Amino acid sequence: MAFGWIDEQAQLRRRAGLVRTLRPRPADSPLLDLASNDYLGLTHHPEVATGAAEAARRWGGGATGSRLVTGTTELHTELERELAGFCGFEAALVFSSGYAANLAAVTALAPHGSLIVSDAGNHASLIDGCRLARGTTQVVPHSDPEAVRKALRTHDGTAVVVSDTVFSVDGDAAPLAEYAAACRERGAGLLVDDAHGLGVLGDGGRGAPYAAGLAGADDVVVTATLSKSLGSQGGAVLGSAKVIDHLVNAARTFIFDTGLAPAAAGAALAALRLLRREPERAARARAVAAELHARLTTAGHEAVRPDAAVVSVRAPSPEGAVQWAADCRTAGLAVGCFRPPSVPDGVSRLRLTARADLSEDQITRAVRVIGETRP
Repeated sequence: MAFGWIDEQAQLRRRAGLVRTLRPRPADSPLLDLASNDYLGLTHHPEVATGAAEAARRWGGGATGSRLVTGTTELHTELERELAGFCGFEAALVFSSGYAANLAAVTALAPHGSLIVSDAGNHASLIDGCRLARGTTQVVPHSDPEAVRKALRTHDGTAVVVSDTVFSVDGDAAPLAEYAAACRERGAGLLVDDAHGLGVLGDGGRGAPYAAGLAGADDVVVTATLSKSLGSQGGAVLGSAKVIDHLVNAARTFIFDTGLAPAAAGAALAALRLLRREPERAARARAVAAELHARLTTAGHEAVRPDAAVVSVRAPSPEGAVQWAADCRTAGLAVGCFRPPSVPDGVSRLRLTARADLSEDQITRAVRVIGETRP
């Protein structure tokens, strides 16, 4: 029977307690949200919503085609120019999602015969990019610059090191300066995904590469998402004009995909301009993360010290993590739940978002609920 194997896979997931389900939320959810990636609290900001609405009214509901046909509007190029300038790079290219941006960057910058050195903690989109690329991938231990050096020494040709800047599971930051030094010793490129760094790290939220002194370097390429700190949808690649021109001509998820919807571009641009005016939002997100971590560890939880705005709390088991998250929800608190196979080390966690707009009362409430529902 066609697709009969799906039933077997579903049964295995149920036995392992790993069934994923969709949970539609209302627009006016009463839950205190520490599960989203809305780090700066901009998704519902009036200026961001207005930016989306005005773009939709002017440009329509969709981009109407791929970026190389009809899908590039003046709004897209305006967003690219301002995003590149904000992050300190020469040029930028906007994609329909951060996932598409990562697939584009890895596949287009790792030609046949090249070596891709990939951090073991990388996001699934980077991993999939490595799988699709024509180069050979070598996975190295998490945040280990010496392992990167050893991998690069095995290859004399084109090479690129691929890493998140802030890892989404535990919220720890990659050793970017050390990775860049290892790359430069061998003439390799460095490609980093700043999805969880943009808007949180660096001067005024300019990102982890900016904070590490790597912004604008010819041998560094950065990917980012517009769906986290910028409260919208979409992704981007930032780098030299040469790299961006290459992606326009070689990246399949750019060439063959419909352009980012104007409403999303308008919202992202409005959020970026808001962040320029209110750079303190980045510092506030980091401060909230530090406060959550301090209060949780004081209460006896095993929480990982955050380097950005992700706070990870260890759970006793996959089943315990699911029940803990469900009990939090019943008590009015939405938290993320990470468990195998989504976590590379097999350790289940609750994942909390330290939003810049959280009040002291909301932080207190969140810590109290997590403690009261701990399995």
